[in-house]
Amino acid sequence: MGKLCIAVLFGGRSTEYGVSLQSAHAVLCHMDKKKYDVLPVGIDRTGHWFYYTGEVDALPDGSWRDDVDNCIPCAISPNCGRPELILFGDEVERVPFDAAFPVLHGKNGEDGTVQGLIELADIPLIGCGALCSALCMDKDRAHKLASLAGVRVPKTAVFSAGVPAGMLHAAAEELGYPLFVKPVRAGSSFGVTKVMAKDALDLAAANAFHHDSEILLEENIEGFEVGCAVLGCGELSFGAVDEIELGDGFFDFEEKYTLKTSKIHCPARISKEKAAEIRAAAAAVYRALDCRVFARVDLFLTPEGEIVFNEVNTIPGFTTHSRYPHMMQAAGIDFASLMERVISLGLAER
Repeated sequence: MGKLCIAVLFGGRSTEYGVSLQSAHAVLCHMDKKKYDVLPVGIDRTGHWFYYTGEVDALPDGSWRDDVDNCIPCAISPNCGRPELILFGDEVERVPFDAAFPVLHGKNGEDGTVQGLIELADIPLIGCGALCSALCMDKDRAHKLASLAGVRVPKTAVFSAGVPAGMLHAAAEELGYPLFVKPVRAGSSFGVTKVMAKDALDLAAANAFHHDSEILLEENIEGFEVGCAVLGCGELSFGAVDEIELGDGFFDFEEKYTLKTSKIHCPARISKEKAAEIRAAAAAVYRALDCRVFARVDLFLTPEGEIVFNEVNTIPGFTTHSRYPHMMQAAGIDFASLMERVISLGLAER
């Protein structure tokens, strides 16, 4: 049999554009070139799509887009049947491929929009589908489904743009300070603020509304965050549970990608029994939200040992220093093997 051709999508019209470039670089570097041909498909910040034929090492710093000779405008054909990438160069060309692997983060990539296009064209998808992706991006609806699956969730209050300040403050008083203000749909902690007192609430709400038309106020959960890497469709495999040790504040965007005052312990400094409980809770959430192939489930562990759901990342960071690959590495699955397994799972689920 010949090699399979995988379209790897990167970039995207999202605040997490730069993270996607780093993740895609690692994915492309670790795919087995003896088994797969790759079609790198870059989406720039304006939402324009390009078939990129240049050096992969130009991805992390964003210079790939400056290489205009190697950026051919393109589009995925929405027609069902043989998956095709349509190239709009000097002449229109059609390049067939076998599956699509979105390595996109945040809105317009991880929220079900791109997944919907791929499913519309009946293209095998490496990762979670449109419904799951949309649900997991929506913190309010994800919490509701996780709760129905038997996993405790934080108390929240949801508001739309234009909400009177008095309603916000009343809900905050009921939840108690400190609390978190978050966009309902955003990633990498963009627009998230830990509010210590009522005089900071209005500014935090305005910041969250900058990222989405709905925001939520969420109770502060004492304890620390743990993560669980999940792999599979029917039968599930798990990475080692990790633990975030905070030095100050919360695990915001800067801390996630610099670890200035934080540490990540993998495996987490918890008992084997508690790690098993966390894996069971993660599996319940994973299934309740219709996840498939891979995802990272983030939870809190309270001082009393209670497990509380936080969120699901359907396309977690895939850089060589990201949490998901590290959790899988600690479970004995190296990066190259992880790429092989997620591609095989996506194709097998088809």
